[in-house]
Amino acid sequence: MKLTWLDNNSWFLEISGKRILLDPWLVGPLVFGNLDWLFKGVKSKTYDVNKPIDLILLSQGLDDHAHIPTLEELDHNIPVVASPNATKVVKELGYTDIRTLDHGDSYTLDETVHFKAFPGSLVGPQLVENAYIINDLKEGQKLYYEPHGNHCSGLQEEAPVDIILTPVVGISILHLLPVLQGQQTTLKLCQTLKPKFILPTADAKETEYQGLLVSLLRQEGTIDKFRQQLQKNDLATKVMTPKPGETIDLTPQLVN
Repeated sequence: MKLTWLDNNSWFLEISGKRILLDPWLVGPLVFGNLDWLFKGVKSKTYDVNKPIDLILLSQGLDDHAHIPTLEELDHNIPVVASPNATKVVKELGYTDIRTLDHGDSYTLDETVHFKAFPGSLVGPQLVENAYIINDLKEGQKLYYEPHGNHCSGLQEEAPVDIILTPVVGISILHLLPVLQGQQTTLKLCQTLKPKFILPTADAKETEYQGLLVSLLRQEGTIDKFRQQLQKNDLATKVMTPKPGETIDLTPQLVN
């Protein structure tokens, strides 16, 4: 399994020869509801959207996961696996091959990669988006992805998981209202799933954020403090911190 971080929540996964785009934001700015005065993200570089892609995987229908400018540029014939809310976005854009996964639903791509949806982030009063377990059926590796740090209780049945993509550092509004969970929820997740590797998602290395909301955001914890928590709790999980565009090869024969 090879993982390439494309900054923020965007990942390019290579699993058993399949090429998967996860929550891609590759071109253009990020703005919620056309309110650029409130929040706007601009990447310092764009990524190639013309590579052969076997599947687009969307965890949420929010703009930072189902990024409309990116989805408009991608080939609308690429198969999509999506949460119900993200399905609405790609349907409106004219995608032709969509599989909607409610919590507990599964889908297998060409008998090589298995996807199972779990409850993830609460993004509205009654809207819980998707987390995913991605299972490489050839190599036997399992990956868990949840981009806001909200993890359901049913995950213990999936242990052990080899790789986790989730926030390690939390973000809150004025240390009062959590935006991204991290630290303690991620430590508990590692205690449950016993991963070999964890790669922080939702970080921003080559993105400039602007707007009123940005001035209210506060960081909760650090990656170094999280590493210390892992050691204190006798967890062997290794925290990997790739640079944007860097590919990390975690195939079993290389990491065992």
